[in-house]
Amino acid sequence: MNNLEKQGYDWVANDLPPKIADEYYCSTRDIFQARLDKMTNFLLAGLKISESDAYIFSAIAGEIGNNSFDHNLGNWPDTIGIFFGYEADGDKLSIVLADRGIGVFQTLKRVKPELKDDSEALVVAFNEKISGRAPEPRGNGLKFVKENIRETKKHLVFISKTAKAELNKEMIVTSTEKINGCLAIITN
Repeated sequence: MNNLEKQGYDWVANDLPPKIADEYYCSTRDIFQARLDKMTNFLLAGLKISESDAYIFSAIAGEIGNNSFDHNLGNWPDTIGIFFGYEADGDKLSIVLADRGIGVFQTLKRVKPELKDDSEALVVAFNEKISGRAPEPRGNGLKFVKENIRETKKHLVFISKTAKAELNKEMIVTSTEKINGCLAIITN
């Protein structure tokens, strides 16, 4: 785990969130969007990756970050907003997003009450057309993320509460130590 990934993990793993640098904290969606745009410009100008990869990374990070705001609206247990950071080393990129929200299970249980736990919720979220914001016609976002991670041979670790999904060519879901909310680490 690099330093940025550790900072994101620490922010969601502790009962009380540690202070994080202002450059990583997005208290509102508009701040997140501005920083996402800045990241996209950085990827297009300063990193040795293709233009299509730059846009795919941006779209994946945008989907995950926007989900944090969409699905926690009015339900943030303690700290509103998200941790968002990225760093590059040559052609290697790491993007970290984290929120201290209610998690995927709590979100999807509202529309699919038969869900049993965090692991099952992650499997459903990445494979079914379902949204915690029903009856809005949504629910394709994490399927888009999964498909693009697979097609572009990227790597995603996505943790929600007590479940961890690792995605690259396939998706493997395991149990993990509990965090507060969600953590996503995207790498190439």
